[in-house]
Amino acid sequence: MTRYRWIHARKAEGYCITMCCATAQVSTSAFYDWLERSALATDADWDEAILVNEVHRVHDLLDDTYGSPRMTAELRRRGFCVNHKRVERLMATNGLHAKDGRRRRPRTTIAALCAPSLPDLIRRDFSVGEPGMRTCGDITYIPTGEGWLYLANVEDLGSRRIVGYAMDERMPTELIATALEMAVDTRDGEVSGMVFHHDRGSQYMSGDFVKLCKRLGVRQSVGRVGSSYDCELNRAAA
Repeated sequence: MTRYRWIHARKAEGYCITMCCATAQVSTSAFYDWLERSALATDADWDEAILVNEVHRVHDLLDDTYGSPRMTAELRRRGFCVNHKRVERLMATNGLHAKDGRRRRPRTTIAALCAPSLPDLIRRDFSVGEPGMRTCGDITYIPTGEGWLYLANVEDLGSRRIVGYAMDERMPTELIATALEMAVDTRDGEVSGMVFHHDRGSQYMSGDFVKLCKRLGVRQSVGRVGSSYDCELNRAAA
């Protein structure tokens, strides 16, 4: 409805109808059909058209998890005199349905079942100490308008500073490798003997990452399987 009104306004300004319809992505025949119907529309028809436009505006721009009860309350706050039955009918007629507001969270830790055994060199001691000696890392996720963005970080437990990080749309081993290499560059390559504590996720336990740590002289450290205590301490340190 708003597209047709926009075309009608441009028509009054002297613009080409064909070009306006192409811009609004509607056919010229559909516009002229609307124009003919609008001439016969009653005040009630116009009121309902305005209400439908507002429902679309709330659904598209405010919150697409609104069902008819919450939509009714929102429309009333905006000055419309409506009841839930009318709103329910209009939403169903226009194919508007409440989406599940519970965002499915991605799983960042997928255990590596066949990974080699690695020691726990931190032993839950995430206290402040000498900088550059002990680090920890993890992968987290950030919601964006285009999906999930994954962030890998490396934190120096001695200084409580993030010394390396990387972001990607996926969670390959290269994500954590890039974060670790940034941490190495931050210390000008002087990381021989540095402990890097992480979980038992498949990225950290992969053969490529183990080789990278050995080449850099970094000592890998992992906590117990399924230990939420390690996880919470790691997050507190971050």
